[in-house]
Amino acid sequence: MTNQHPITPPQELVTNWILESDIPGEDMCDGIATRAAQWGADQELVACGNYLKQCAAWEEEDVIEFYNYRRPKPPSLKEQALELARPAGTEGAHVTFGPEELELIRRALEALDD
Repeated sequence: MTNQHPITPPQELVTNWILESDIPGEDMCDGIATRAAQWGADQELVACGNYLKQCAAWEEEDVIEFYNYRRPKPPSLKEQALELARPAGTEGAHVTFGPEELELIRRALEALDD
């Protein structure tokens, strides 16, 4: 198809997704549809960013902030673990072991790089 919509993934890309998938049947179709929707949304985001770069009021840093706002990075494993290892008695605490063990785990996790 030569007159393809700009947010529709190319057939070669869809074929690669199908070949990479190890999920059979309808679940694979759902996965391909999800990846296609994400790909199209990313194309639209880039197009919006390119337009904003052309606007006099938008600097490169503003566009990067816009990208980061629309596609936030998920929390790192360290951030997730620290969230789960909140000290007992604090809001959102999920622990079932003693405060000494929790503190030891928290200090170890804080020492790790992301």
